[in-house]
Amino acid sequence: MRRPLVAGNWKMNGSRADAGKLLDGIFQGADSVDETEIAVCPPFILIPLTADKLARGSNVAWGGQDLDTHTSGAYTGEVSGGMLRDYGCTFVIVGHSERRSIYGEDDATVASKFKVAQEHGLIPILCVGELLEEREADQTETVVARQLDAVLELCGIESMEQAVIAYEPVWAIGTGKTATPEQAQAVHAFIRNKLRELNSTIAGGVRILYGGSVKAANAAELFAQDDIDGGLIGGASLDADEFLNICRAG
Repeated sequence: MRRPLVAGNWKMNGSRADAGKLLDGIFQGADSVDETEIAVCPPFILIPLTADKLARGSNVAWGGQDLDTHTSGAYTGEVSGGMLRDYGCTFVIVGHSERRSIYGEDDATVASKFKVAQEHGLIPILCVGELLEEREADQTETVVARQLDAVLELCGIESMEQAVIAYEPVWAIGTGKTATPEQAQAVHAFIRNKLRELNSTIAGGVRILYGGSVKAANAAELFAQDDIDGGLIGGASLDADEFLNICRAG
């Protein structure tokens, strides 16, 4: 039985004061979430605060929003996997659509980050998903398969034993549009079946999250689908009550 996971991606939001209030709210309400694993991924500069707030005995994990492929060196502005581990991170997001589209990360770069994350003992949350024009051209499966193949070819199917996949249709991120439960389930099933062709046991155990305008109002219906194991939550993770209600829906 796969344990659901709900991870909050705060993106570039939050002052220290705002983040402190948000973390206090999540800390106080997390005990009411029984079956679902909870994680938050704040901006890098807020990870020390997050560690301080959540390491007091909460059941909430934390992680980074990205990492560099290098361990150390002259890479101004970057953060290594070792640095994330130093602050108790469990997870790190790799290949988010904003990293791909705004910062030009291609499939090979994302695969390298996935590999480096695991080398540092982090669990990568691998984001995959299609643009609106790709969906309208019936290319969703082609795009998602290409993004997965880059990781599988570099790291092997065994790497998925210590990884999470997040399907994020790009057209649904921050737009208020959400894939229907049936649309989301179809892609999640495609991903699991693709992995099953390589190893059925690993495919059955990997958690596949849905991301794209998830709210408390639609989370339960999405998470009830057979192959949807939780969510990667953007804007709704900035409200403690809303985020915890999404977690409870898992």
